[in-house]
Amino acid sequence: MLNSQMAAAYKNQQIMTASPEQLTLLLYNGALRFLNESIQALESGDKEKSHNANLRVQAIVHELMGTLDMNYEISQNWAALYEYIEHCLIEGNIQKDVQQLYNAKEILEDMRNTWQEAMKLAQQAKVAGV
Repeated sequence: MLNSQMAAAYKNQQIMTASPEQLTLLLYNGALRFLNESIQALESGDKEKSHNANLRVQAIVHELMGTLDMNYEISQNWAALYEYIEHCLIEGNIQKDVQQLYNAKEILEDMRNTWQEAMKLAQQAKVAGV
């Protein structure tokens, strides 16, 4: 019990001190964690667990969509990707189609990896004084 309380306190501290960029990365990682949980549950026949995890992924995708600044063309492109991810999540959930969930996972992983790389490049530029 104490270990889980300590882990929760650490996670809370991590969130409270994270930069906006780090928070976005945490959202991606959370979405992927719940999506993996949904996939595993569906593959093992636990439809309720899969459904609940899927709803959590959908909530995170909605949060990510809400962070977009639509004044930039790239944000419009990312919004379209989020909409497609949401479509895959909903179809996967309704139809109990694990392939739809894998489609969403692939795109989310690519977006998360792109975000991580952008964070690295921004940090390098900051260090270099650019």
